[in-house]
Amino acid sequence: MSKAPSTPLISIITVCYNAAATIGATMRSVAAQSAGDYEHIVVDGASKDGTPDIARGLATERTRIQSSPDHGIYDAMNKGIGLARGKYLIFLNAGDRFHSEDSLRQITDAITANGYPGVVYGQTVLVDGDGRYLGPRHLTAPENLRLSDFAGGMKVCHQAFVALKRIVPLYNTNWRFSADYEWCIRVLQHSRSNVYTGTVLIDYLSEGATTRNRAASLLERYKIMCRYYGRVRTTLRHLGFVPRFALNALRSKMHKRDAAKQ
Repeated sequence: MSKAPSTPLISIITVCYNAAATIGATMRSVAAQSAGDYEHIVVDGASKDGTPDIARGLATERTRIQSSPDHGIYDAMNKGIGLARGKYLIFLNAGDRFHSEDSLRQITDAITANGYPGVVYGQTVLVDGDGRYLGPRHLTAPENLRLSDFAGGMKVCHQAFVALKRIVPLYNTNWRFSADYEWCIRVLQHSRSNVYTGTVLIDYLSEGATTRNRAASLLERYKIMCRYYGRVRTTLRHLGFVPRFALNALRSKMHKRDAAKQ
């Protein structure tokens, strides 16, 4: 594989910490892409489990690896932004993968065919640690993405959200679990156009940090919604979620009861 150009179209940023079990799948997914105008930046938080060595063993001439202590995932993402030389950024965390070998080409084609928009995005599916399909993401990316769409949550998965670097801010590290959601909102505030690829772009590992800290993440997301979309509107919208949450809780309780009987 040829060396990445000095100013590639896309910088793929992978942040990781103690990800020896998952970093390989991500790096192999990137290396298998049919499109070539990219660089892959791996930002490791000084892992203790051999993650940097695994990454170096799978690196290509398009890979750059930095391993040093950081202050969490969003601080590491900010480091990645600082290292990136590409015109566009996509964050592909350890364990996440491109959906197919042509996913990056679908992104680059959408960029070049649409006058270099602020955001290119697509769909996401959930997979387990072995890459097996678990199901669709609970939110579906709309065909015509607007800033107002994020008032109802993270309509586009962060990993399937490709942003023009010159309009991206740094992540607000005061948010521990939902800074990616707020980051996407701020990007959309400055994007002149958003282009949908019409395809599934990302296989998302379902057991990420946000998944493990769901309650704290939802509380942060509510506060962010209030800040950008108004407290009254956000609260009324969340009241509409109560019946759905209650129904899901009842179904879960019944499922556990039935399983206990077997």
